[in-house]
Amino acid sequence: MYAYELHKIQEAELLRRAELERVVRQARRARRAARRSGRQEDEGVVSTFRNRFVRAA
Repeated sequence: MYAYELHKIQEAELLRRAELERVVRQARRARRAARRSGRQEDEGVVSTFRNRFVRAA
């Protein structure tokens, strides 16, 4: 019985973490969409001049 209770506690913790991560992702998406709608852009920046070329060793 003890192992089953530990399993249920672990399962509840994993479900709680998954829900929290889902909410965080949704909030990030909403913030990103709000920023983009404010700038009237359809797409984000693909690359900049700085990250086009790899640094020499």
